Amino acid sequence: MRLISLMGACVLAACPVAAQDAANVADTTAAATQGIGPGARPVGADWSRSPVVAREGMAATAHPLATQVALDILKAGGSAVDAAIAANAALGLMEPTGNGIGGDLFAIVYDPATGHLHGINGSGRSPAGQTLEQLRARLGDGATSIPPVGPLPVTVPGTVDAWFALHDRFGKLPMADNLAPTIRYAREGHPVAPVIEMYLARALRSYEARQEEHPFDFANARATWFADGPPAPGEIFRNPDLADTLERIAAGGRDEFYEGETARIMVDYLRRQGSAFTLADFAAHESEWVDVACVAYRDGYELCELPPNSQGYAALQMVNILKNVDLAQWERGSAQVLHYITEAKRLAFADVARFYADPDFAAAPAELLSEEYGRARFALIDPERATPAFAAGDLVAPQLEGPGDTTYLTVADRDGMMVSLIQSNYRGMGGGLVADGLGFMFQDRGELFSLDPEHPNAYAPAKRPFHTIIPAFVKKDGKPFMSFGLMGGGMQPQGHVQVLVNLVDFGMNLQEAGDAARLMHDGGRQPTDALAGSAADSMAVDDLGTLFVEPGIPAATVEALRAMGHKVEIERTGIPFGGYQAIARDPESGVYTGATEMRKDGQASGY
Repeated sequence: MRLISLMGACVLAACPVAAQDAANVADTTAAATQGIGPGARPVGADWSRSPVVAREGMAATAHPLATQVALDILKAGGSAVDAAIAANAALGLMEPTGNGIGGDLFAIVYDPATGHLHGINGSGRSPAGQTLEQLRARLGDGATSIPPVGPLPVTVPGTVDAWFALHDRFGKLPMADNLAPTIRYAREGHPVAPVIEMYLARALRSYEARQEEHPFDFANARATWFADGPPAPGEIFRNPDLADTLERIAAGGRDEFYEGETARIMVDYLRRQGSAFTLADFAAHESEWVDVACVAYRDGYELCELPPNSQGYAALQMVNILKNVDLAQWERGSAQVLHYITEAKRLAFADVARFYADPDFAAAPAELLSEEYGRARFALIDPERATPAFAAGDLVAPQLEGPGDTTYLTVADRDGMMVSLIQSNYRGMGGGLVADGLGFMFQDRGELFSLDPEHPNAYAPAKRPFHTIIPAFVKKDGKPFMSFGLMGGGMQPQGHVQVLVNLVDFGMNLQEAGDAARLMHDGGRQPTDALAGSAADSMAVDDLGTLFVEPGIPAATVEALRAMGHKVEIERTGIPFGGYQAIARDPESGVYTGATEMRKDGQASGY
């Protein structure tokens, strides 16, 4: 039997068909389970399962076959970076609803040889020859945002360049070896996983619905994934076009994708669709090595994230706010704990909407990560009531959130190298465009530009948009402790903080920290909006937003939160709450512990 189909990490408020789909899934789940609950366990919570432990190597991804690909690379002598690249390539084939080489990549690598964390920003830029005025003219009078489909939201795909940059620094095996498993699966086929089928079916419905508002070329995408409708769970799926593309990349390297035959195919296709991209835009692309920022929480734990244009600093801002209150004085599922996490998120995201952008155009204020600023923001929280609206901090911006569908993976090797990698095409499977014969979809990340010329995140030529995807890392007493992440648009920093709170404040193990019921606050201002108070700020913004919670949150807590002024909805599909993977390392024995996401098809495994 096919599952009821839903697409991606799209939050309910943003998806016109999602509310009915969510009800259908909830009804299907209830019918299947007949009210039965979890079984008993000899140790740990009865709603979780054991984390995985291994000594030599570990991988945790959103698909069991991708996890096995990573382990095979590790066993063949590859580094954690080799294995992460191999797994990411496999996920682009096996989980096209979350990622692919038409999208961008961010990663954090712990290098045991130096003891340092290395960050890479593999995000692409807008066309160098198109101005904001030209873009607005193409959008038409009255446009307040860039559409999610077609040529206009496409930015240069950064993933392949990031693969080769990572490999040049940390790889051991030839790139051809890393890509070989996916090339074989693409030609011979792999069985489609159940949750991924669900996303594929909903993606198809969404693209067909968007055709009416924003017509675009969907023929190649339909032929690649939906020739006979979405594949059923367990059905063998093949993508020979992607196999051909990866073979060219394996033989020709990074330059094949950005300057060779593949680049020419991409640019010729995009220009036929009305894009302003040129071959020079692709040839000029390069990833950027960036500094990883860490903020102390408590008990020796530090959360580490990447800087803007990603939203990683939002998680660090939340940590700086929440460390001013002892959350452990209450139960984890209490209204007080959920209230403080929610208000911390709202405060951080007010700054996200105001300050986060491509630092080459608008650097974020340094004060955002100071403990003094965290204390000042914490002081704005009313412990008894939800504040109707939070403004951004009174910081000087240089003069110059929406949902997403993503994959996160983490790999660790016998030498102690740990890789935290996240990769995405943004909304849905991307913008719906597939170049002739290439087998992958272009991202629609450019949808996240603001059209307000005064905003730091305003569209500009050769600029990187605000980015939702963020890998994470945790240190303990200054030593590497955990490589982890949680996919899903604006859920990501919220999820990072909730996992950290579960581990540090409430003593959960690595698997329980991910399986525990989550909250997801949606709403408020976004980096795509006009600046608050500006002449262009004509949009009605729901500053309070909606607090979505999973059924594991007690009913009494839900009612208490509503009494505090929060708009709370119980969301039963698990979709808006992201997808978690994690690997922790014991600093004494070197033993790895892995955990994976129950809301996805994933697997953590080691050897």
